[in-house]
Amino acid sequence: MKLTTPMEITAADSDSRTITGRIVAFNEQANASTGKVTFARGSIVPQDVFLNLEHDNTRRIGKSIAMSVNDKEMTATFKIANTTAGTDALVEAMDGLRDGFSIELAVDNYEMQKDGTMKVLNGQLKGVALVTEPAVRSARVSEVAASEDSETGTVTETTNPNEGDKVDNTTENTAPAAEPVEAPAEAVQASRPAYYTAPRSPIVSKVTYLEHYLKATILHDEDSRQYVKAADNTTSTAPGMVPTPQSTQVINALANADRGMIDALSRETLVGEGMTFEIPKVTAVPTVANIAENAAVTESSLSATFLSVPVQSFKGRAISTVELIDRSRPEYLTALLQNLEFAYAKVTDEFAVGTIAGAGQQTGVNANSATGFLAYTSQAAGAVYGSSLGFARNIVVSPGQWTNIMGYNDNGAPLYNAAQPSNAAGNVRGDSLRGVVSPGLNLFVSRSIGNAGPTTSTGDFSMVVVNPDAWTWYESPRFTLRTAIQSDGTIDILYYGYAAIAPKIPFGACWNQT
Repeated sequence: MKLTTPMEITAADSDSRTITGRIVAFNEQANASTGKVTFARGSIVPQDVFLNLEHDNTRRIGKSIAMSVNDKEMTATFKIANTTAGTDALVEAMDGLRDGFSIELAVDNYEMQKDGTMKVLNGQLKGVALVTEPAVRSARVSEVAASEDSETGTVTETTNPNEGDKVDNTTENTAPAAEPVEAPAEAVQASRPAYYTAPRSPIVSKVTYLEHYLKATILHDEDSRQYVKAADNTTSTAPGMVPTPQSTQVINALANADRGMIDALSRETLVGEGMTFEIPKVTAVPTVANIAENAAVTESSLSATFLSVPVQSFKGRAISTVELIDRSRPEYLTALLQNLEFAYAKVTDEFAVGTIAGAGQQTGVNANSATGFLAYTSQAAGAVYGSSLGFARNIVVSPGQWTNIMGYNDNGAPLYNAAQPSNAAGNVRGDSLRGVVSPGLNLFVSRSIGNAGPTTSTGDFSMVVVNPDAWTWYESPRFTLRTAIQSDGTIDILYYGYAAIAPKIPFGACWNQT
C-alpha cells in the first residue's frame, strides 16, 4: 500500500540551494492519501530519496543530502537542482506559496484504530514531494536565509508573516544606474500611449445605484448616466473574466467509515492462510456432585470439538482512465481510495449484522418506549448471561432507535442526553454514535441495522444486546491492486480484503423481536 502525508518546511536557503524541514511526525495524526494516519516511532528509517514536485515523479527538483530522526520526528535537507523548476521551487518555498513536505511511503505493516485512523508500524520511504497544502495549515516556512540574485546583485531578506510578524523587505541595488538616453521628439510623440481614468463614482450601494439610475433615465443627468454605465460593468456583465477557484475539500454525504456492529464485537487478526480456520470449543465439562462417604463417584470428562469459521472476501472495483490519472489533481486518487474504504466498511458491517441476526436469540418485548426499552435491555442482558455465561456489555441500535432513545424522557426531563439529571440513566448524544444506556450497556449506532438481513429501522431486529466475547470479528489488512492498462486506456483499481466472524456462542447476542 502506498500513502502520502504532508509535513512542514522549516528553512530554505537559495545560496546553497537547500530546503530543510520535518517530513514525518511520530504519533501525531496527519491527513494522508488514505485518510487519517499516524506513524509509530521507528516505523520509518532514513534513506536517500528524490524530492518531487506535487508527487509527480517525472518532475524531480532535488535530492536528499541529510536526514535525522528522534523520538518525535524525522527531518530532512534537500539539495535543489539548478534548473528553472528548482529555482521556482525555492522562490515559492520562501514566499510561502509552496511550502509543505509530503512523504511517499510504501506501507509494509499497519493497524487500524477504532476511529478509522491507520497507524503505520513499518514502511519504506520512497520519495518526498514539495506541496502547497501541508497537513496542518500553520506548518509553513519558518526561516528563509538571505539570498543573492546573480543577475541583478539584489539582496533580499524575507521573514514569513504567517504567525502575525511584520514583513521587513530591504532591497539594496548595487548595479550601476543606466545612463539616460534621449530620443527624438517625434519618436516620443508617436509612441505616447493614450490613458483613460474612470470617474470616481458615488454609487456604493443599491440605494445610490437606484438614485442615479432614476436621474439618468428620467432627468437625463449626464453625470449620473456615466456613473450608472461604470457601475454596470460588474461580475455579472463579464463573468468570463472572473475565475472560479475550487476548494480541495470534498463533500461526501453518501458514505463514511462507521462500523457500529463490528466495533461492538471482540476483534482479532485473521490468520494468514486458508479460506477456513478452526477454533477449539468445549462441548462437555467435568461434573462435581455431593457424594456420600464410600459411595461411587460419577464419572465425567472434558471433551471438545472444533468450530469451523469460513473466511469471506470483500472486493470493490473502480474503473479509471489513463487521462484521468495523468491529468487529475492528487485529490482524485485520495477521494477514490477513501470511498472504496467507505464502501468496504459498509459491506463488512452489513455482513456482521446479517450473520448475528440469523443466529442470535430474541426477546418478545416491545422496546419502542422508555419503559419498553428498559424492559428489553434488562431481559436481553439476563438472557445473554444465561446463554453464554458472560456479561452483555454492548448494545447496537439502528439510527431510528437512536433517535427514539434520545427522546425518552421523564415528564419532559430527558433520560439519556441531559448534562446532570437526577434521573440520568446514561448518556446518548446527537453528535456521537457512542454512548451509555441503562442498565450500563455501551451504545453503538450502526447504519447497517435496517439495511441487512431481517432488520428494520425501529421495529423487530432494530436493536441487539451482545456479549462481545461471544462473537469475534477477524480481519486482514486491506489491499489495493492496480491492474495493467487495458487496450482501451482504462485502468482497473481493485480494493479487497478478507474477514471472518466467529459465532463462538451464538446466543451471546439477543435481538428485540415483538
